[in-house]
Amino acid sequence: MTGFAGYQNEIYLQGLAGQVPPFTTDPEALEDSARERLGPGPFWYVAGAAGSGATARANREAFDRWRIVPRMLTNATERHLGVSVLGTKLPAPVLLAPVGVQSILHPDGELATARAAAELGVPFVLSTASSHTIEEVAEAAGDGARWFQLYWPNDPDVCVSILDRARKAGFSVLVVTLDTWTLAWRPHDLDQSYLPFLRGVGTAIPFSDPAFRAGLAAPPEEDRPMAILRWVQLFTGTDKSWDQLSFLREHWDGPIVLKGVQHPDDARKAVDAGVQGIVVSNHGGRQVDGAVGSLDVLPEIASAVGEQVEVLFDSGIRTGADIVKALALGASAVLVGRPFAYGLAHGGQVGVRHVLRGLLADFDLTLGLSGHRSPAELSPEVLRRR
Repeated sequence: MTGFAGYQNEIYLQGLAGQVPPFTTDPEALEDSARERLGPGPFWYVAGAAGSGATARANREAFDRWRIVPRMLTNATERHLGVSVLGTKLPAPVLLAPVGVQSILHPDGELATARAAAELGVPFVLSTASSHTIEEVAEAAGDGARWFQLYWPNDPDVCVSILDRARKAGFSVLVVTLDTWTLAWRPHDLDQSYLPFLRGVGTAIPFSDPAFRAGLAAPPEEDRPMAILRWVQLFTGTDKSWDQLSFLREHWDGPIVLKGVQHPDDARKAVDAGVQGIVVSNHGGRQVDGAVGSLDVLPEIASAVGEQVEVLFDSGIRTGADIVKALALGASAVLVGRPFAYGLAHGGQVGVRHVLRGLLADFDLTLGLSGHRSPAELSPEVLRRR
């Protein structure tokens, strides 16, 4: 067995020497184990959702409504998982989603995640709310493909400075998060009065930024509370409009992807705005309670834009079958968030690598066992709706 699926044989062969995987391969058990390892603040900041959690549940329920119909005798022994997305060649249609404040899960935070992603050739999307600077993460990633996610600050000078740093550090694609211009009502975080940013976590990028520092009466090293307050003021509380996207286009010379699209009309507006991609995402159910499951709207959005922009997907990916379903319904690649975060909590770089290898192996095997040799063969016809 070759390719990513080979991880399965590797695990079984290690069993002959009395070894088992360092952490569970079951995504639900991994989450439960992470809860035991982490304090309630960090765990629920990652695992929690907006309001009643209805949207997070809807994300998983949407996957359950679709079933794969396997085909036989298709010569699927040899499979080729590679795809090209926005000029980036991927070994599989999977990216690591932007997850902020990763140091609440492991001291190495984004550095460990970037190293694990680079080791496997999977693109890593760095969050503006990183625990480490743009330059530190770029160094950790080495030659690995890396994209940068922007929480759009209100100060144009700070925005331009951050974009310039990201481009110089080798981040090739800009991912603009649209759905988090202010935080939703999140009971798990509120009940513990836990917000990492107010504790100075996830502030490495602004605190190291010359334009941000120039606007402070004193540097963050001397007046941390005021620097944190300024960061919160700049990065939250103001929604943007479609006509403001031209500002980003002016100051970023690579592909731009809009993350948080849930309606086909917004997808069409993204095309009109001249961006290169969208992520069909509801932020893993963390922003609007009672919203549609992200997979439920994927087919309509993919149909609305066709091949005019790259359509990516996140919110709810846990297994290889989930990836197959998202690709079949119109996504060119998926972003994975919470699973790798739980891996990080278990073992830093080793934990992220284990989770990612397991997910890729599961996808590789599911693709082949369902009768397909590459992601290009997937379409709505390979699924049935319950």
